[in-house]
Amino acid sequence: MAKDTKDQKNKTIALNRKAKFEFHLEDKLEAGMVLEGWEVKSIKAGRVQLAESHVIVKNSEIFLLNCHITPLDTASTHKENDPTRTRKLLLHQKEIKKLIGYIDQKGYTIVPTAMYWKGCKVKLEIAIAKGKKLHDKRASLKEKDMKKQQLKKIKLN
Repeated sequence: MAKDTKDQKNKTIALNRKAKFEFHLEDKLEAGMVLEGWEVKSIKAGRVQLAESHVIVKNSEIFLLNCHITPLDTASTHKENDPTRTRKLLLHQKEIKKLIGYIDQKGYTIVPTAMYWKGCKVKLEIAIAKGKKLHDKRASLKEKDMKKQQLKKIKLN
């Protein structure tokens, strides 16, 4: 059992690559998550998708919506498991107030960027983000393409 926890330290479980393309990421925070047992088993198996998930603030609490954790067939047979249930995020009150302050400003939102192991606990990295315009997305694609071309030139030499 101890060997498994050592292997899982600071290991990335899932990334939201779409977030970097769709948003300007400004400030990042680390949040804990309230999970059920079957969810932890599924996360260990790598059955998580953050692509369509988003974070909301409700009654001074932070929640993760639409994070898809596919239940294992062997996890729980006596209970109906909802793969996209709303999960509460654990943050300090000071951090929650900071997030609420940003959301009140026009154009800001909270986006989950990564899920990873920190010791034996599952952590979620969230970022305060502002949406990109179409021309910003095109510029990002051009930069990405230029980097690929530079790498090809270096490999050829």
